[in-house]
Amino acid sequence: MKFYTSIPIGLKPFYNSELEKYKHEYVNGNLNAAWNHLERAHILGQKYPYAHTYVHWKMLQFGIKIKSGKEIIGQIPRLIFGGVKSFVGKIPVGNPGGVNVPPLKPFPIEKELQEIFIKAGVEE
Repeated sequence: MKFYTSIPIGLKPFYNSELEKYKHEYVNGNLNAAWNHLERAHILGQKYPYAHTYVHWKMLQFGIKIKSGKEIIGQIPRLIFGGVKSFVGKIPVGNPGGVNVPPLKPFPIEKELQEIFIKAGVEE
């Protein structure tokens, strides 16, 4: 069993870029675009406990901002257990992390994100 800890150095700039784009769109009131960047950050960071947990924390805050009880309630278990599942390498690859999708269902990774994983030299 492989234990994952921190996000690889080659992947971190792409993950951080998605979080920066999230902040930019969020501040400018473009909530759909902001959420899309959180989902992309989730997919990029979901193998790594700290990155994974941080995105779920941001998703919980987003749910509070938009007053979505469903997102708030749904993010709490993801926030608690997501990082643990990452640590032991048991994540649903490609899952975007929101409550609009089942938490354990894998999804195909969009081509652009696949290319980021390749550029970063990590497996998706």
